[in-house]
Amino acid sequence: MSRAIVLMSGGDSATPFTTPDSACGTGLAAGNTYTALREYLLQRGHQVFTAPAHNGRGVVQDPDPDSFGPFADQPEVLGEHYTVNTDGDIDLAGEHLTRFIALLHDRYDVTEVDLVGHSNGGLFARSAIRLLGLLDVPVRTRSLTTLGTPWMGAVPLRWVYGEIPDTALMGDEFATAFARELKKVVGDGDLGLAQENTYHYLVGPGRWNDYQTGVLDDVPVLLIAGTWFAADGGDPELWPNDGPVSRHSALASDIPDEVAPLRTTAAFPVTHSIFISDLISQPWETGMTWNPDVLAAVETFIAAQ
Repeated sequence: MSRAIVLMSGGDSATPFTTPDSACGTGLAAGNTYTALREYLLQRGHQVFTAPAHNGRGVVQDPDPDSFGPFADQPEVLGEHYTVNTDGDIDLAGEHLTRFIALLHDRYDVTEVDLVGHSNGGLFARSAIRLLGLLDVPVRTRSLTTLGTPWMGAVPLRWVYGEIPDTALMGDEFATAFARELKKVVGDGDLGLAQENTYHYLVGPGRWNDYQTGVLDDVPVLLIAGTWFAADGGDPELWPNDGPVSRHSALASDIPDEVAPLRTTAAFPVTHSIFISDLISQPWETGMTWNPDVLAAVETFIAAQ
């Protein structure tokens, strides 16, 4: 095997390590983020791995008692140094993802990867691309796909940290309730990621995106946004959005071309995830990584590289 697709999940998520030939024997085969996309890509002849991710320090639990859409009977539980802490610092997550990709090279002879990152997984993947180059890991990044990734911060967390006022939520029932609930969680103890999901951390001279200049010079990038939630007269930087992430942020609208020069963008009327879809009593197919139109767009982009 030389080429593989690596799927990286996002903030506060749990995802088991799976290979093209093995997945969880109980529950969702690859967790709630990537079970549908993994199966779709496998059916079309791609070699697919999901990177292990745990919402906290440590390894992926088996069974995982707290995950939305539980899973168990993992084919293998990889060590903590390969497992991304999806509640922690973006660049620490990138380090762990880099180790995982190096493991794929050593164990499966992977030399080229197409990275797919959902939500903050897109930022984790971007951090890993930079480190792969700095550390001379012999794996080339063929492409990057970001799905609902907060390139410029997430709406509710920008509210939590005072970057946007209450009025920016437009009195929307879901947006207000979701933001307030996140504020409670952050108050219980952020492990790093929440405060990094802000415009202040990510955008501007010397900020995180600025530090990524040049990393994606030769990497085609597909950016996909969700537009399920809308508000008449809402700030176009915040509306429409997929729940947590606005179209403006997911499409990196204010990020200069020097950071992502080879970009393709698309937007679909989907929510951020099946978790959000479930909260609003919608079928899972309305969630970004389970929606047939999004799955097709991802596969078409990767196949064209």
